[in-house]
Amino acid sequence: MDSLRTALTWIKDLLDWLPDPLVALVILAIAVLLALALHRWIDKLSRRALAGRYPYVFSTYMQTHGLSRLALLILAMMVAIPVAPLRPEFAEWIARLMGVAVIGLIGWAALIALHIAADLYLRRFRLDIDDNLLARKHNTQVRVLSRTIDVLLVVLTLSAALMTFPAVRQYGLSLFASAGVAGILVGLAARPVLSNLMAGVQLAMTQPIRLYDAVVVENEYGIIEEITSTYVVVKLWDLRRMIVPLTYFIEKPFQNWTRETSALVGSVLIYVDYAAPIGVIREKLKEILKQSGKWDGTTVAVQVTDFKEGTMELRCLMSARSAAQTFDLRCEVREKLVEFLQKEHPEALPHSRQITSEENGDSKVVSPEAKTRRAR
Repeated sequence: MDSLRTALTWIKDLLDWLPDPLVALVILAIAVLLALALHRWIDKLSRRALAGRYPYVFSTYMQTHGLSRLALLILAMMVAIPVAPLRPEFAEWIARLMGVAVIGLIGWAALIALHIAADLYLRRFRLDIDDNLLARKHNTQVRVLSRTIDVLLVVLTLSAALMTFPAVRQYGLSLFASAGVAGILVGLAARPVLSNLMAGVQLAMTQPIRLYDAVVVENEYGIIEEITSTYVVVKLWDLRRMIVPLTYFIEKPFQNWTRETSALVGSVLIYVDYAAPIGVIREKLKEILKQSGKWDGTTVAVQVTDFKEGTMELRCLMSARSAAQTFDLRCEVREKLVEFLQKEHPEALPHSRQITSEENGDSKVVSPEAKTRRAR
């Protein structure tokens, strides 16, 4: 820094024949150009050293790319401002601007440090495995809390930056002194934002939903795709996105199919004739599930759950490792059971029974029930 200050002083003495504003502009421009050149040189060396060997360190460095550039610019300006022949009022204005830039730099550095710490913590948990319940718990907590802290850091940084201006600081003190009606109005205006922030903290702690949970919201099935500081993105089965406020999951009932575990029990209802061989169907279901890679080997059952006028209702139960696999397994069981009954036991498929009779030379179809009533 001393060498840079010495060089700028030498340039100032060299250009003393020019007007002071022009000399100051030249000195500040040289300081900015030197800072940008230094940053570009450091960036080139860092890319060459980290890009191929240390990909995670390189990704972390890329997050600080803009921050380091701003830090060098601020440092160069702080060195150049005392050297440049500036008017007192203009120097004071630039010094205040540098103070705001330093506050912004600190807030930005805090945000980046928070994100890097969150990424380091979440590296231990993998979401690309079947049993990812623990990973989804930690991802939800860290992501929601980090976004809430992001909002608080931004608000604090803006507040600190604005308080450097005397007019704004005086307005804030007078508003604080007479905070009656104004405080109520501000509180009412900020209620939706604050309620969503508090709902985010509560959601991160209690976790009624987590990332990639299978949920039913407003009679729509979907997957929790993203949780922000104010809303949740639900990816529906047909690839639509439902945007739901955070407070919805605190105040209203909804279905969470993967609350405690990713495994789910699915059911398939089939309707067969009374002559259907229940035992054979039960064994065929076991065979279908054993041949399927989606079945987790836990639940399998066939039950007669209802009698209709001409059919029996069979409920086939099966389990899978996730909601998506459960849905696919149910479809597979339906297809293979129907195919089995068509080929091996067509008499088990639902069909109506009719009796043909002839009266007065005319033939007509009479159901067994009507014939019994006529006999009576």
